[in-house]
Amino acid sequence: MFKRVIVFLLVTIIIMSTVACGNQTTTAKDGKWKIGIMTNTVSQNEEEYRAAQNVLAKYGEEHIIHMTYPDKFMDEQETTIANAVSMASDPDLKALLFVQAVPGTAAAIDKVREINPDILIIAGVPGEDPKMIAEKADVVFQADEVSMGTTIPEQAKKQGAKVFVHYSFPRHMSYPLLAARRDLMKEKCEEIGLQFVDATAPDPTGDAGTSGAQQFILEDVPRMVEQYGKDTAFFSTNCAMQVPLIKAALDEGAIYPQPCCPSPYHGFPSALGIEIPEDKKGNIDYVVEEIKKRIAEENGTGRFSTWPVPVAMMFIEAGAEYAIQYINGNTEGKVDIPKIQELFKDYAQVDIKTMALEENGVTYDNYQLVLLDFLNF
Repeated sequence: MFKRVIVFLLVTIIIMSTVACGNQTTTAKDGKWKIGIMTNTVSQNEEEYRAAQNVLAKYGEEHIIHMTYPDKFMDEQETTIANAVSMASDPDLKALLFVQAVPGTAAAIDKVREINPDILIIAGVPGEDPKMIAEKADVVFQADEVSMGTTIPEQAKKQGAKVFVHYSFPRHMSYPLLAARRDLMKEKCEEIGLQFVDATAPDPTGDAGTSGAQQFILEDVPRMVEQYGKDTAFFSTNCAMQVPLIKAALDEGAIYPQPCCPSPYHGFPSALGIEIPEDKKGNIDYVVEEIKKRIAEENGTGRFSTWPVPVAMMFIEAGAEYAIQYINGNTEGKVDIPKIQELFKDYAQVDIKTMALEENGVTYDNYQLVLLDFLNF
């Protein structure tokens, strides 16, 4: 009889333990978790690819799945969907990051929700309708492009600028966002006492091509400095113009507050002749130190700046940390803005401002527009 009681108790304990384990919420502390990250290929955007690889190196393949969408993502959206479904099919997947959230992401999220509606989904740099992506993803991150119309002239003023030159062309000025930012820049310049110069450059897609547009910048910046003086700040809306703009501004002793896409990688390494070794790919600190060194050699210290990190890399690496905090139960639900701000600041090491997107009178609290303070070289 005594032995039967002991056996019964042992069996009861085993059953209760099994049930209890089955009912536990899986967290990162249990070791049973995975995060999926979808980025560009290295040929499309190396920064984002490297950021995902940084997360993979930190946490290992047992916790991180990194997949890419196709280079021709506009024509091959079904591949983006299939890759997202592949990751979501892993029963241990607890969060999924899309950076950039290219067209096709919204449809991919729908398919992922069919498999597991509870997965945390983060979409960075969305390429689809804001309202639609805000409704489908749990959290959305995007750089606050419009507010740059205020912050860039203010930064130029701090760097000693008296004149602000804005290079663009009719095609870009037909884009509402770029035109609105230009208008804000003009208003801010008038407010803080900068002379605003609205300069037209050749369109790189026009007859002169990219090389013609770049050559124009190399030749026009010295003319502008001769006319307005060295305390002239330069900005261009076009990515292809950043390298010649940085080079010419440095050669002429002028001011360059920010590339069109704020990042230490955007324009600076090529303009300054910085070769990044293979073992330093994705190493922001290395690139920043090399930029500071080259600019100092040309007596440009204090007159060149950008954001301290590429926002897309921050969205991936800090976004992954946020996902882990969520999995561990350390956030106030899926949308914890103070926690997001804290992790962004830890990553960038500068002040971060975020604000909810407001469109047509509707505020999307989970769609956060992000603005970083400047890194001065």
